[in-house]
Amino acid sequence: MSASKTVLFVEDDPRDQELALNALSHHDLSVTVVFVDNGEEALDYLYCRGKFEGRPEGLPLVVILDMKMPKVDGLEVLRHIRSEPMMHLLPVVFLTSSREEGDLRQGYELGANAYVVKPVDFREFSRKVRHIGLFWTGDNEPPPNPLKRTHP
Repeated sequence: MSASKTVLFVEDDPRDQELALNALSHHDLSVTVVFVDNGEEALDYLYCRGKFEGRPEGLPLVVILDMKMPKVDGLEVLRHIRSEPMMHLLPVVFLTSSREEGDLRQGYELGANAYVVKPVDFREFSRKVRHIGLFWTGDNEPPPNPLKRTHP
């Protein structure tokens, strides 16, 4: 499966990963969900390096990104995405527990396409993830996916 049929889900909480996978697999979205635990791994995936060196070329349909993570936080991942000419149109959705106005503002100023606050209720969390998945993998027309990228 090409990378363009994937959703990159960047989340460090294993429980949220499991809930998200259940919510996304509940509908036949015909996509692969790739989970990574931190921002460093997200950048490795996007740049096809490290353990993702042999993955299929191309960008995911969308990156669903937690904000507060170890190693490299979500804002820094977004900075990299928006500064890279071959990735700057890649849709990025923050799915985070942060309700801080500064985080919200900074996320949008850096170019986030959406900012969704994680609900505490598991059903509501699943509902929000399902809606994000349905929109970005079904309703949304993604930007053109470049055939070649430069690596840092």
